[in-house]
Amino acid sequence: MKKLLIVGSNSVHTFNYIDLIKEYFDDILLVTNKLNPDSTIPQVTANFHYNFTSFFATPKKIKEVVEQFSPTHIHVHQANSYAFFTARAISKKENMFLTAWGSDILLLPKRSFFWKKMVQYSLNRFSFFTADSQEVADQIIKLVTVKNRVLVANFGIEIHEVSTKKENVIYSNRLHKPLYRVNKVIGAFHRFLQTNPTENWKLVIGAVGTETDKLKEMVTELGIENQVEFVGWVDNELNRNYYAKSKFWISLPESDATSISLLEAMAYGCVPIVSNLPSNKEWIKEGENGFIVQDLEEEYLSEMLSFDLEKAVSLNKERIRKDGTKEANRKKFIQLYEQLSK
Repeated sequence: MKKLLIVGSNSVHTFNYIDLIKEYFDDILLVTNKLNPDSTIPQVTANFHYNFTSFFATPKKIKEVVEQFSPTHIHVHQANSYAFFTARAISKKENMFLTAWGSDILLLPKRSFFWKKMVQYSLNRFSFFTADSQEVADQIIKLVTVKNRVLVANFGIEIHEVSTKKENVIYSNRLHKPLYRVNKVIGAFHRFLQTNPTENWKLVIGAVGTETDKLKEMVTELGIENQVEFVGWVDNELNRNYYAKSKFWISLPESDATSISLLEAMAYGCVPIVSNLPSNKEWIKEGENGFIVQDLEEEYLSEMLSFDLEKAVSLNKERIRKDGTKEANRKKFIQLYEQLSK
């Protein structure tokens, strides 16, 4: 009997992963920070905040769960407190898998010497690693003592039929937080409108966040309210429709691993305009299937007017079929799990 213990946050990403691989296992149990009443997966809660109480109580709780559940596979998501407390709880690591989510590897070790050592301690207690970009995989290899191979795989996307026709729309749906620099997206669109006053283009901004009000004020101050639309949170169907009718998708974060939004944009025929990050370069080749923005302050959007959209769309859809779908990535994760029996 194959039994999987998942340790991870009450996040849509955690449950998306469980949905991806659940058919492979006979039984799955999730140890998480907060119960999700909408999920049918059995769940146990623990305190994953870093404090004096959790330092002792949480590893003890995880150890008890492991002893009672007797998993054949233990898979932790994120190399932060979830990995740290699990590493402290379990002495054997032969059946332990760790999936990094990006910032836990790219940003957390850079905060201080203390955080770097904590991440390294956690990583060195696992035998198998996965990352959704080669950049994150390379950083894991630099941090661990034992140079285990890292599987590069993402959680994949499902592709649905959408009949919406393309329009002169640029879509942006990253969170309104400083990390994602949506203000730079608005600034770039404003410069584009000034350079091309006769062009009939619209910027659609999805999602919300701590900077939403500030971003709306910026649009008003720039006088481009008629060309910019804030649509907030949208459901999956409406999100797909925005992708489908938009010719371009733009995302300019300071740091990022492989973004599911990027994969969705590529799948639904948007040409990506992205910041100059290693993870983005793994998917986008400048001038062929998208744009890599070198200078956020330049007027770079005008280049899209002469872009070969048909070729880019074709290249992107083929790449997603090969490496971005749920089915393609499900096979990769299951092959990794099966290494335990070899």
